[in-house]
Amino acid sequence: MSAVGREGVKWTLGMSAEDEEQLAALLKHFLRSVSERICGAPSPQSAQEILLHLEETDNNFHNYEFVKYLRRRLETSLGGVVDEEIRKLSREDGQHAVGSGHDAIVHAATGRSRASAQYQDATQTLRTTVTAAVECLVSGFDEDHSRKEEEMQHGRYADDCSDSDSSFNQSYAFIRQEQLQTLAEKLDSSHPKEVRREAVQVLRRAPPSDVLSCEGWPRLRHNLCVALTEPDPELSDHVLQFFAKSFSSSPMSVTQEIYTSLAKSVESSFLSLKLSFPSGAAGFDINRPEISSLLKRMRLMNDFQKEATAFWIRHPEKYMEEIIESTFSLLSLHRNSPEKFLEPTHLLALLDVQATWFTKWMHGSYSRTVVLRLLESKYKSLMEAALQQCVLYQERCQRCARLPSEEQHNSGSDASSVYSGKELQYALVVHSLCVLGKVVLYANGRKLFPIQVAARKDAVSLTDLVVILTNIMCQHPQPFCHDSPHTDALCPSGLVMATLRAMCERTECADQCLRQTPVIQTLMAPVIQALGGGQSKLKCPAATLPLVADVLARMVNTHGGLALFLYEKNLLVGHGERSTAAHVLLRYTLKLLDRELSAPGEGEGGSSRALCGAFIFVCRQMYNTCEGLQVLRAYGLDKAAAAAWRKTSSLSERIPTPVPGNNPPTSTQELQDMQMWEETLLDSLLNFASTPKGVLMLQQTGAMQECVSHMFSRFSKKMQVSRFEKFGYGVMVTQLAATAAGATALQRSGFVRALVLELWSALECRSEDARAVRPKPTPMDPIDRSCLKSFLSLVNLLSSSQSTWQLLAGQHLANKSEYTLREVPSSVPDLIDRLIAVNSAAKIRALFHYEQSHTFGLRLLSVLCSSLDSFLLLESQYSICSMLLQSQRDNVANQDTGDGSFIIDNVSVERNHVLVRVAVVGGPSERRLPPRALQQGDDPYPWPMFSSFPPPTCYTSDPPRPQQNPLEPDLIDFFTSPQTAKTEDSWMETCRRLYRKVVTAGHHSLSATVLADLLEKVVFHLSKRSTACCFSPPGYNKALETSVECVALSPVEILGMDVCLRYGISLKLVQQEDSASHLTLLMKHVKNFLARRRIPMSSSLVISQDEYPGYDWLTSTVFLMMSGDWQRSLRVLRNLSSLLTSALLWPASIYASVDLPARVAESGMSPLYWSSAHYVEMLLKDELRLVHAAFRMSGFTPSQMCVHWLTQCFWNFLDWPEICHYVCLCALMGADYQVYACLAVLKHLQPQLLQQTQARQMQVFLKEEPIQGFRFCDYLDFMELLERRYRNLVLNDMKSIHNPDQ
Repeated sequence: MSAVGREGVKWTLGMSAEDEEQLAALLKHFLRSVSERICGAPSPQSAQEILLHLEETDNNFHNYEFVKYLRRRLETSLGGVVDEEIRKLSREDGQHAVGSGHDAIVHAATGRSRASAQYQDATQTLRTTVTAAVECLVSGFDEDHSRKEEEMQHGRYADDCSDSDSSFNQSYAFIRQEQLQTLAEKLDSSHPKEVRREAVQVLRRAPPSDVLSCEGWPRLRHNLCVALTEPDPELSDHVLQFFAKSFSSSPMSVTQEIYTSLAKSVESSFLSLKLSFPSGAAGFDINRPEISSLLKRMRLMNDFQKEATAFWIRHPEKYMEEIIESTFSLLSLHRNSPEKFLEPTHLLALLDVQATWFTKWMHGSYSRTVVLRLLESKYKSLMEAALQQCVLYQERCQRCARLPSEEQHNSGSDASSVYSGKELQYALVVHSLCVLGKVVLYANGRKLFPIQVAARKDAVSLTDLVVILTNIMCQHPQPFCHDSPHTDALCPSGLVMATLRAMCERTECADQCLRQTPVIQTLMAPVIQALGGGQSKLKCPAATLPLVADVLARMVNTHGGLALFLYEKNLLVGHGERSTAAHVLLRYTLKLLDRELSAPGEGEGGSSRALCGAFIFVCRQMYNTCEGLQVLRAYGLDKAAAAAWRKTSSLSERIPTPVPGNNPPTSTQELQDMQMWEETLLDSLLNFASTPKGVLMLQQTGAMQECVSHMFSRFSKKMQVSRFEKFGYGVMVTQLAATAAGATALQRSGFVRALVLELWSALECRSEDARAVRPKPTPMDPIDRSCLKSFLSLVNLLSSSQSTWQLLAGQHLANKSEYTLREVPSSVPDLIDRLIAVNSAAKIRALFHYEQSHTFGLRLLSVLCSSLDSFLLLESQYSICSMLLQSQRDNVANQDTGDGSFIIDNVSVERNHVLVRVAVVGGPSERRLPPRALQQGDDPYPWPMFSSFPPPTCYTSDPPRPQQNPLEPDLIDFFTSPQTAKTEDSWMETCRRLYRKVVTAGHHSLSATVLADLLEKVVFHLSKRSTACCFSPPGYNKALETSVECVALSPVEILGMDVCLRYGISLKLVQQEDSASHLTLLMKHVKNFLARRRIPMSSSLVISQDEYPGYDWLTSTVFLMMSGDWQRSLRVLRNLSSLLTSALLWPASIYASVDLPARVAESGMSPLYWSSAHYVEMLLKDELRLVHAAFRMSGFTPSQMCVHWLTQCFWNFLDWPEICHYVCLCALMGADYQVYACLAVLKHLQPQLLQQTQARQMQVFLKEEPIQGFRFCDYLDFMELLERRYRNLVLNDMKSIHNPDQ
């Protein structure tokens, strides 16, 4: 035996007195720590089981000092024995105690140690000493218990615990069944009070589980309830303390019995006492013995009401139902007497003024179902009483000349314990408001209405209730008592506001309660009065009107509420005139703004500005939607807000900077008010940028740069857009980035720089040096998830060709000979230089993650090049294709011989994909894009790579031969038939009818020749109709034709013609010999006559120069449709240029046109964006709500994608026959069919869009992927349906293109 083992045996042979005292103290502390677990046991056997399994259930077990003491002693006595056994086993087995044999050795050593004599001696001695310590603790407990009984007998014992305190902090004494029977007899009312008090004292020290499980519990419970009604306060308090302990440690069946007994005792006390309700100067003193006893019992009940919801779902429903029914039975106690008595609801309102108990009962469906069922079947009187209180309170508020809070109340000598009758009534009103507010939120609660009340002749309907609540909010906007620390919580307006807000958040509830004409009329009544200049009936307009504005804003924020405010003429504004709520709100807001503009420099103070800001916010909820802006734009709110902002900005500049010690409070407060008002106006102006037409209106105000800077400031601070907006500033940024003016504002504000820095930080400056629990996995996706958000933000920024041109046109790449690792890009050209144009060893060395970063750049380039105008700019400035081809030539296995094969890696595969995308033009069935991922098998990448143009022919698909449409000859005969007897209108109607009949017959498309003839004939006939001509026809003379030779084509136009010719030749639409010269002539003629229709530009925007920023894709489309006949193409385009359709179908024709207002022309924004794309967004919200929601969640906008499609005439997205159908459809059916065509495409893509939104790839999918399987003829019925619904709105607005402000 080792020395350590021998020393341990010495300890087991005996312990000193000090050790025994220490062990007893540790054991006592241990038992106190686990007392909660032991006291919760229903029996001593259960308590023993809890202690035996304490190590399994208590996470803190090994931290107890008693456990540490035992472990330390056992290790001292048996540690050597265990070590010796392990060494013996290791030598016997010839292996170390590690690996697969470790568990077997530990098990064997444990068994031998437990069988040793040392273990037996140690455990026996430890058991003896612990037993002695337990006996010492028990004897000490008996002594304390005897001393307490002696003190109680001599009257020196006092229990100062709360009547509802927990029993876990007091000692227990086990009690026998015979003793309980005796105690039940002693508690009988026939015994003296001293005997009954002593019996209750014994019960309080006994475990509740023993008392509640005895056979005499029913009799005992009855006697206890009788004791509660006794006038002796000490006896009733002791009984309440016992009930409080029982609530916390008893099963549901017993607690339900106790609660029911309490409710009956309270009910009997109310019936017997007949407490009068205080009136006049009389007060209600809660310190009166009978009142104090009632309050204590009801407080215990209320505490249980609030806690019961946490556990009653685990028990049968009947227990919960009995608790709820006993509560309702008590609260429904009323006396039919002319004299007014105090009722249980008054006391409950004092204890729980905001009805927290009812709120908790209504929270879960399990209890809410029972509550509403009982209210409907048996206790509807409770709802009648609550509603009666609200009705009477509203009438009192309307009759009072002053606010109730201004009245003087006599509260007696002690304000903390004496309540006046008005205070009691007010508490009940607040309690009733809270109860009704919860009931009406649920469908079954709303079914309780209408309710008949005594104060009204007719039953109160749901709409009547909301009107009553609204009147309370308007007539009583201040709390009852200013001295109370909870005045805001008890303010009627605050309670009503909370209810109305909750209603607005529930669609069905809002439809039934709020979106009703009487409710709208009541809410708008103060506004109509103020607008009419009459005397306001409000007692405090400055406090009430902001509350009204808040409710209106929440109502407008929903789809149904917005439609109600915009289109329903449900407001009576005087003299029988009816108007929509939107028009009234706009007029009132303009009146407030006009008051601010006409006021002197100091203004009317912060309250008037706050009121104006509140109603601007209501209007903002309307004009930040397409349909709301459509209705409200004629009022010029944008101009009024911009004027107010300019005035405020100039006034704030005049306020001197506060100097310490020189009266700073006044000037500082004034400056803060001015700044807050200025930010409110900027924020309101910024929200115009939520829609395409709103972006144009914001640009016309001249405040776009300041608004974007304000947005970037809030964005940098991670501030919310508004209290209703859930998706941040993504939509606004994307809308702004769709225009050159918006992109410039984003760049000047610092947004673009911040975005580039954030991207670079995520891409190159990853926190790999930070301490990590586990290493980060190697990214498998080309774009790591940490960079995906920055990538999508950059895609949104550069999605529009206008923003790309504005940010990149004329910007050169650095192409330095050396880059430092600390050199961080700060602009889009810098990003292209570092991530895309990686054409030198210096750039490669400057990247920490070359392959991932360059792949990221190539992915970004692929998305950029999906816009053909963006690709032409990049190619003309940076020679992107030559750079990529050179990189492919350098990426071979053997560069010395020059005949090595390409190295297939992530970068070369991505580079090959980009080269095919930019070199091969065509729709889904006209070109093949190589995949970006390798395949399984022997040949992981079967697609051929190339290092020079043209690309291999495998990437080009032969177009399928179209089968002749059997009805096509009918259309040809119609074109060739004589037209003398036909008017232009009848010819167009016949043509439309015949076209629809032909294209919907079977699955055969029209031939290219027929489509070309159709376009030519339609455009010719429309140009002869004066009603169809929207613009002046272009002049043509010999001098104009001669000047064509002097027209020079830009590098972008030359590259675009090359793309067009490659596409036409691949489809066999034109011949290779003369097509280049013919297309050049056509482009020069078109450029020449369009230049004469443009106004001189004075804007600082890059795109606002003399030339159209991009390539004229419609001209190339018409050239290919006419099979390369440039003269025929020119005639078609000249005829088209005078039609309304040309402004939308042909963006180059309307660019900087004299037919647009000068400020609109200088903005560089195309009607394609602020007209067609605007209506796409507007109709999408009504027709394809899921798609609209998907766009909203992604931060991308349908308007930007539609502009992308329409600008390049669906090139690379649809096959050539569908492109021809798109052009013919817009020319034949009308300009509004451009909007319907985009909606048809989005409807076709809906399943893919919803799937891609979940993967956060919607932007990339829309911009890169062709539109598979789409044919316009399949959606012609859908487009005609849209025409019938929206043509009057859409087409009429398009006709006002000369003046967008109308």
